[in-house]
Amino acid sequence: MKIIKSLEDIFVPAPGPDEVYATSLLDRQFNFKGLKKLLGAADISKAGDRTAGLAAKDEMEREAARSILSGLSLQHIYDTPLTDGSGRVDSVMRAGYEIDLELFRTIATMTVGQLKDHLLASGGAEVERLGKALTPVMASALAKIMDVHELVFIPRKISKPTRARTLIGLPGCLSFRLQPNHPKDDLDAISLLVYTDLSLGMGDCLIGVNPSEGSVDNVSRILHHLDKLRRETEAPSQICVLGHVKTQLAALDQGAPVEILFQSFAGTERTLTEEFDVTVEFMDRAYAIMAERGPLAGRADQFMYFETGQGSEMTYRKHDGIDMTTCEALCYGLCRRYDPFMVNNATGFIGPETHLNDFELMVSTLQDHFMGKILGLPMGISPSYTLHSQSHLEGQQMAVQLATAAGANFFMDVYLGADRMLAHFVNSGHDDQTMREIYNRNPAPEFLRWAVDRGIFEQTPDGRVTRGPNWGNPRLFISSDAEFQRLRESLPNAPGFDNAGPRPVNAVQRVLRANQAVGREAVHSDLRFAELASFNFRTLSTLAVAKVDHLKNPELGSRLSPESAATLTPEHRDVQIVVTDGLSAEAVHHNISDLLPVLQDGLASRDFTMGQPILVPYGRVKLVEALGEALKPQLLILLVGERPGGDALSSRSLSAYLAIRLADSSSLPEAIRYSGNASIVYEYTLITNIYAGGLPAVEAGSVVAEKAMEILEHQAAGNRLEDILARLEGVNEHL
Repeated sequence: MKIIKSLEDIFVPAPGPDEVYATSLLDRQFNFKGLKKLLGAADISKAGDRTAGLAAKDEMEREAARSILSGLSLQHIYDTPLTDGSGRVDSVMRAGYEIDLELFRTIATMTVGQLKDHLLASGGAEVERLGKALTPVMASALAKIMDVHELVFIPRKISKPTRARTLIGLPGCLSFRLQPNHPKDDLDAISLLVYTDLSLGMGDCLIGVNPSEGSVDNVSRILHHLDKLRRETEAPSQICVLGHVKTQLAALDQGAPVEILFQSFAGTERTLTEEFDVTVEFMDRAYAIMAERGPLAGRADQFMYFETGQGSEMTYRKHDGIDMTTCEALCYGLCRRYDPFMVNNATGFIGPETHLNDFELMVSTLQDHFMGKILGLPMGISPSYTLHSQSHLEGQQMAVQLATAAGANFFMDVYLGADRMLAHFVNSGHDDQTMREIYNRNPAPEFLRWAVDRGIFEQTPDGRVTRGPNWGNPRLFISSDAEFQRLRESLPNAPGFDNAGPRPVNAVQRVLRANQAVGREAVHSDLRFAELASFNFRTLSTLAVAKVDHLKNPELGSRLSPESAATLTPEHRDVQIVVTDGLSAEAVHHNISDLLPVLQDGLASRDFTMGQPILVPYGRVKLVEALGEALKPQLLILLVGERPGGDALSSRSLSAYLAIRLADSSSLPEAIRYSGNASIVYEYTLITNIYAGGLPAVEAGSVVAEKAMEILEHQAAGNRLEDILARLEGVNEHL
């Protein structure tokens, strides 16, 4: 177990005033005020940095910034900590300063350019050794002056093995997290997805589900089911349900097998605390709990799992003037604090507001992998794309090829690459096996022995591994044809299980690509106001006046237009319902007519007062906060079109965000204590996958109404509400 050093004991130099960095190219003079501006300008141009005004205006400005950055000493970067908006070194930045200071002193006079040259010329042991002396900002500076070949060449020298039940990250190995997500958290569907991908040789890293519904009960239910599947199949792996860390710990308290503890991280304290609802101090306690009471305590060397990805700080506008790559590096500094079993980077997951196209996705993926590896992390990579971006399958596949060549520890494995629950596209088991065969990589040793015993793989006397007779045959784990058919009915839209070599057959691929085409069309659909006239909406507008602006800049859809804002005054209702297209107008048109009447009737049955429902085109989730401050209800319910993903039907999927306004609530002090965020204003509960293939609209109306009643009764939402409900359930069980 790693000894966690108190944040107060980590020395950080006192920040000084911004220095002006200057140089000239030919007859042009370039000036950059402050290290933040210099770092932003030195990177490739990315959508999120362009929106934030941090990207270079042109190639000459970029190369001028890179020239200056190359000449800065490591000591200068160490002495110039980046600060938040108030000039303070936040907890995430501070965590990144936990380095080997004695080793740092031996390289402090090196420039960034000299260090790059040294890493290129050195062997893996030296690269790994020097990484212990680097702060995250130094890693970011290196990434910005490296080309693609260098971003592949240096990290492939480093191996970072970690051990739970399996030992992953060994040289010559490539592991995968089996990700059997389902929009209803249907256990039969999860079972079939696990059986299918185990038969493809996946899951040696982890079997982990992203739950559609994040309550303690549901997280516990899925964990127990995964544990049952792992024991039945005897697969040497470990399990995880990727709920919020507070929910997972509550499930652990109730006896659920939380083997690997998960949490998403951000690169600024404001994003981590205000949006992800954790603090560094809370994560310190979570680590200690798992070390003492986790099911693998005493057996696993590592037991923490973190996910990151460029852009979350930018999306929430809480980046503190720091560019996306540097924010991502700061995430890795925080990850390093907990000696994790695995770190997964999901750059591209957010969409075009952070990474517009394939080029931005590919380079960012390589930067992230390099920074994680140089900082000593067991890096996995999950290049992903969404249908509202200008990234495509081909770009994602090229990113995967490059990351495999660069020595990634692991990738994701989603059935046929389409994650219906999270509405994005990543690696499939077929992609993963293709990478193993192209790059001559094997599964983790324990998993390989298990898979060979079951005919999934075969191994020759000289150690060469090939697909065996049972590769890709999920029936291997299913007792009968009747049982297989029963499970098959839980995935009615699955296009098939047939394979051609390590790839799905052409017929299956054609269905997948057609579904994506339908989804991309849905993104660009607009609300048809005449079809919604019967609901007597009051129609407002945001700052996004066109679809292209709405897709590229979420801040525009989070703010009311001045004309609309001027029409609103405080109404002090209990509930305000808001409907917006978000990323799928079709989701509104196919669900609202069934959902809204049920929701309104349910709320009226408890005599809650409601404002006139609002319809807003081109809206984003944070729009509820602008409306909340104008209308001052207790609770806002935002019904918003999800980004399309998965099968064609899912392009009609809706989400409900329930946001309680805490400013006038008696529970505000408790919300501050629980979150560690003194400026907290709203708490959110999310209900997703509202469509015919997930949670049907009529049923969703009742579910949203019941959740709204719980929020209003307890004056809490999100993780705090789930903790309250779990405690009440525990009390009732003892009565």
